[in-house]
Amino acid sequence: MSFTDKAKNKADELAGKAKEKVGDATDNERLQAEGQAQATAAKTRQAGEHVKDAGRDVRDAFS
Repeated sequence: MSFTDKAKNKADELAGKAKEKVGDATDNERLQAEGQAQATAAKTRQAGEHVKDAGRDVRDAFS
């Protein structure tokens, strides 16, 4: 996984968490849910990238 992908995923996760906190502070359930979904999606993409990295490491170990 490239550094750029990691940075984009982390930025998206932080933006989602910020939306969630703003939604919580303003009692805006829609914004809170949107932020939570954005953060979760970013974490999921990050996990998928980690799986790909692990697969490459295993492949390289057997090469």
